[in-house]
Amino acid sequence: MWRALFERQARILHGRAFQGFLDGLSGLGVAADGIPEFDRLTDILDAATGWRIVAVPGLVPDDVFFRHLAARRFPVTNWIRTRHQMDYLQEPDVFHDIYGHVPMLMDPAFADYLQAYGRGGLKALRVDALPYLARLYWYTVEFGLIQTPAGLRIFGSGIVSSKGESVYCLESPEPARVAFDLYRVMGTKYRIDDYQKIYFVIDSVEDLMEATRPDFAPLYERLKTDTDLEPGEVVPTDVRVPRRLH
Repeated sequence: MWRALFERQARILHGRAFQGFLDGLSGLGVAADGIPEFDRLTDILDAATGWRIVAVPGLVPDDVFFRHLAARRFPVTNWIRTRHQMDYLQEPDVFHDIYGHVPMLMDPAFADYLQAYGRGGLKALRVDALPYLARLYWYTVEFGLIQTPAGLRIFGSGIVSSKGESVYCLESPEPARVAFDLYRVMGTKYRIDDYQKIYFVIDSVEDLMEATRPDFAPLYERLKTDTDLEPGEVVPTDVRVPRRLH
């Protein structure tokens, strides 16, 4: 199953995935020949960006997840999907976590961003603002796009580990593609049972880190009084990003 998933995504992601993701994949030595040993990946990650892998049996409680991220530990599930789950999973498996998430942790700026997110998550729990912060993770770490000199590319783990969405997110005329805006992202609902109706596009990982550096408390207060936007809803202030054309 690992080989089938890896080889399929390798074909699809050529010319579609962010180079930073591909560099991370190569630097980790993640390949088609089998599920990597977690200890080996941890040694490489620790030397590169100070991150470590923690094996978990499935989804962990929010507070546990955030504490791991804040300490530069990434939880990775220790099971893999079956053949009939090849194209859709309700919960992440080891392919989604290792292939989708871990390569970006080789990027120093992204590694710092995810740690900062974990710290922000612990604060969001205390101030009852988790739904807003969850949207930031969803639209960046899971389903983010990035603008590069070579064109629009994928860096979100939910996309790079998905056959259908890897093509759909860049080339379908259906979804909106909008320049990243922190307040806009936090105020936008998302779907977990279908392809996304909107994708947010960053200019660089460093820009993403800078955009999310300020204290979120004032944003949370504003968001609590505003009406959430529906998935795919476009507003006049959105800066639209053209889709990739062949």
